[in-house]
Amino acid sequence: MASFTPAVDSKTAQETRKQADAVISRGVDTTTLRDDPEAKAAFLATFTAEEEKKIMRKVDQHFFLLIGLMFLIKTVDFTNAANVKVLQVGQESNILKELHMTPNQYNWVQSIYYIAYIIFETPSNLMLKWIGPHRWQSRIFLTWGIVLACHAAVKNRASLLALRFLLGMMEAGLFPGVICQLTSWYRTEEMGNPTSFSQAVQGTASIVGSLLAYGISYMNGKGGMSAWRWVFLLEGLFTIVFSGFVWYFLPDYPKSPRSDKWLTKREQEFIETRLTENTPLTSDPLFSKKEVIAALKAPTTWSFGFSHLFVNMGGYSLTWYLPTILTDLGFAKLPKNQLLNIPPAAGSIIGVLLAAFLLRQALMPRPALLMINFVGMVVCFVLFFTIDSRGGLYAACILGQFFYQGSFMPFWAWRSITLKGSTGAALSLAIQNSMGQVGGVVGPQLFQSKWAYNRYKTSFAIAASGIIAAVFTNLLSWWLTKDLEMDVLRIAKLKRKARKEGTVFAADDVKVFDQRKYDSVVRLKSKNAHGEAVLAPTV
Repeated sequence: MASFTPAVDSKTAQETRKQADAVISRGVDTTTLRDDPEAKAAFLATFTAEEEKKIMRKVDQHFFLLIGLMFLIKTVDFTNAANVKVLQVGQESNILKELHMTPNQYNWVQSIYYIAYIIFETPSNLMLKWIGPHRWQSRIFLTWGIVLACHAAVKNRASLLALRFLLGMMEAGLFPGVICQLTSWYRTEEMGNPTSFSQAVQGTASIVGSLLAYGISYMNGKGGMSAWRWVFLLEGLFTIVFSGFVWYFLPDYPKSPRSDKWLTKREQEFIETRLTENTPLTSDPLFSKKEVIAALKAPTTWSFGFSHLFVNMGGYSLTWYLPTILTDLGFAKLPKNQLLNIPPAAGSIIGVLLAAFLLRQALMPRPALLMINFVGMVVCFVLFFTIDSRGGLYAACILGQFFYQGSFMPFWAWRSITLKGSTGAALSLAIQNSMGQVGGVVGPQLFQSKWAYNRYKTSFAIAASGIIAAVFTNLLSWWLTKDLEMDVLRIAKLKRKARKEGTVFAADDVKVFDQRKYDSVVRLKSKNAHGEAVLAPTV
């Protein structure tokens, strides 16, 4: 299989730059550049590794902190229901007492939230391209902040469940929308960078949420309101204010008018030209029926969707019941029980950072790294229903969060290379996330009072079976994408080599539509006709 490598040394830097500038001035679309290996290579050859680093650093600065805060606030706002459940537990001002709810009824507070997610995730994500990311995401934060603040006024179980449904409806589309947008800025092997940073920031959500609940617990009775009402009100008002920051700071796409403020035309062209052939572009149509049909027919849409569903069934069950587990362990009394959430949150941050480091090294296929995390989760869940030691259970909570949160980076980075086009990517991610939220519906329902007699060992056994099922669905996804994933790994190594030499990789890129074939799913090196080991696919 032939590959094109530009003869950069045969041209002066000035001539090459003129050629690239001529391409931009003619208004040649990035699609044309990506379809023409010589034009693409000539353009990319005008950039040095240092220039690439500088440009992507600017992109990082506009995304990392902001989406990290977006995910942090999202996580704080949806886990607060679990935190307030144990605020003033056993007292008249506890939410269960005030709203006359049983623990089984309260489980529906989280399940109905995810039911709304399932219904509205897909239409919300399809609106992203039409409305524009910064407008649509700021709308999400504004409306869900209003609904969350209204939680402070509920008087009974019915009104609380209605507001939780509305909260899920207003928030639907946030996470898959961000992931979809990032694929227009980052290559697949780079997706671990923004997701790992945002997940690390998000990992502090449990710490922030626990500290907020702990601090606000001392407001119990202030203004005639219980502490749990203050939690909802204050967090809702902060979310409303934050929507203004999303409107002002969140970029749209590389060639959108908002990008002109901080990127030159040449830099915008570079960002899109360096992307793989399947990634969404600014110039893509607002809607493509062809991409919709292709996404629905793609087996990866459903294999990744079921993986998301099964892993969330286990992960969400732990996240939902974690504050209750830690309170029941009896290590600390009210309100210091909220502080027990901090070590598991720290474990999740460490898991994210370690996964990000391994992704950057490109030492193994991303599905292999994901499998390590899944096996670790299975072990932790087995510990939940096989041991009785308080210290052992607490350690299992920490390790469970470590492996669960560490699984997100390889999963989403791997998923990004299988997405095709703006509409196709938006629909595929929306379907997948909707299926994933089924796990959010089922997870809280595993903790029925009838299983409380043995500290919910049955519940955790069912959750563990979900993670085991996720292992098998991920093996299926790995098989479906085995050649593509090995191509990503090979190109990632070549790009790192070019970067060390001070150049930008401009040879044949990852082949998504006409995939190369590899003779292994774990080793890159093959042998040529002379028996020599080479870093190349089997042809």
